[in-house]
Amino acid sequence: MLIGIDVGGTHTDGACIKDGHIQAIAKVPTDHDHLLDTISQVLSELLKSCDASEIRTINLSTTLSTNAIVTHRTEKVGMFVIPGPGIDASSYALGDQYHILSGCIDHRGAASARIREQQIQPLATECRHQGIQVYGVVGKFSTRNPEQEISVAQFLEPQADFVTQGHRVSESLNFGRRISTTYYNSAVWRTFNKFADAQEQSIRDLNIQADINIVKADGGTMPLKLAREIPVQSIFSGPAASVMGILSTVPVDEDALLLDIGGTTTDMTVLLNGIPLLERDGIAIGQHPTLVRALQVESIGIGGDSLISSQDGHLQVGPDRHGPCMAAGGSAPALMDAMNVLGYAQFGDRERSSAGIKEIAMTLGISTRECAEQIVSLTMSLLKEKIQAFLTTINSRPVYTIQEILEDRVVKPKRILIIGGPAEAMVPLLEEEFDIPVIAPAYSQIVNAIGAALTRPTQSLVLTVDTSRGRFTVPGLGIHKTIKRTYSLEEAVHDATTMLRAELDRQGIPAQDGDIQVIQAEAFNMVDGHYTIGRNIRVRCQMRPGVITTLVP
Repeated sequence: MLIGIDVGGTHTDGACIKDGHIQAIAKVPTDHDHLLDTISQVLSELLKSCDASEIRTINLSTTLSTNAIVTHRTEKVGMFVIPGPGIDASSYALGDQYHILSGCIDHRGAASARIREQQIQPLATECRHQGIQVYGVVGKFSTRNPEQEISVAQFLEPQADFVTQGHRVSESLNFGRRISTTYYNSAVWRTFNKFADAQEQSIRDLNIQADINIVKADGGTMPLKLAREIPVQSIFSGPAASVMGILSTVPVDEDALLLDIGGTTTDMTVLLNGIPLLERDGIAIGQHPTLVRALQVESIGIGGDSLISSQDGHLQVGPDRHGPCMAAGGSAPALMDAMNVLGYAQFGDRERSSAGIKEIAMTLGISTRECAEQIVSLTMSLLKEKIQAFLTTINSRPVYTIQEILEDRVVKPKRILIIGGPAEAMVPLLEEEFDIPVIAPAYSQIVNAIGAALTRPTQSLVLTVDTSRGRFTVPGLGIHKTIKRTYSLEEAVHDATTMLRAELDRQGIPAQDGDIQVIQAEAFNMVDGHYTIGRNIRVRCQMRPGVITTLVP
């Protein structure tokens, strides 16, 4: 028996699934100040129809990290970077406390310049005086030797609640992307761990014995324990779960646009012939590229609870959210209130919706209905503008799916799949705006939870080789052995994929032909004087993202 829980900015949804059949569903308001109560409510609802002793896996997805970034409510981070010569690290600056240190690890992993403690001390003191409690440390070639990152992190630990080390967030080398990834990992650390604490406590209280995983941005899962240290992987966890939910509930074999409209944000995703697109090198957060491999998603600050305001006679929708809409007991009018006024929705206390929209209308000198019409029209225009820009960006470069790269393939959605709380109410509005079929599938309000439950684990493996020293290492499996100097990248790819398949078999995770994908395969020559003395090889492979099964109709 599988449980999926999606913790959104507005609601927390749950689904319990056995052998492809939904046994129970739940939806409760998300109380950000009491996440333990929220998650416990969902689990308690599910357990009314599900036997706790049969639950073997709980998969979680959440938009909390995404929402924190979109609404600019992330924590300040003290950044310490170690670039070495030949690069202007200031061009990658993030945050007010961004400090460049001396020291250097060269491309072979050797320390060619030392870190000076007397340089770190005043910078750390400045961060402490600014009230900073989370930090990031990034060295250019730290994946080949992390000793300087570790040293700086240890220096900061007495004044830090958490320190992200760049070599822990990804095995890839790109220095600029590593800086951004490290920054955001620390920026969302507290938000994510508050959520993880609540989840684990709730499961203990209910005496559930089950593996707990988090849905990653690439549509796979990882153990919650690991996600606590690398919470940046949970960014776009919610959108990834929604894509997996669509794949498990709706047959799709054509180009389609997926809109997941929540209370705080709308997440946009494209399916190409029914297959999700992938940001192979890593998603961009704001204008900052990262190393977080993810399904190609864009998140915008428009949702059912988006705040409606007027400034200088002009209406504004979002991106702020001041609690739920007035129909649900909130204190400020929101988009769903306008949809109530126009009859597109029949949600909550419609009189409170009318009162809230009327208050905005009076400031503009128009009727309540006219105000609601302008709000909805503005929302559709904003959505259309963002969607068109999203599709233009996708079509301006090669398209990557979770299976392959497709050159010169123009994505043109034939229909829109819409999920989330406001989904059914939005169908006629979107059909009128885009003039293509719009479908809200079955269970549209809890598709994320279904997707979370059915997302399969993406076990990964990293293999490193230094042929000059004859070293072959697979840290995750504890394998260390010697190899010949002629060992090649092709051999490394073969060995890595073979060992991962064997490990999946050992864990009882079924893998079909083509399910194991190579994420990274690189080799570079090591030179001493005028002679090549060997090669440094790195291969990373993982189980391809996907769903365990589809729902039985």
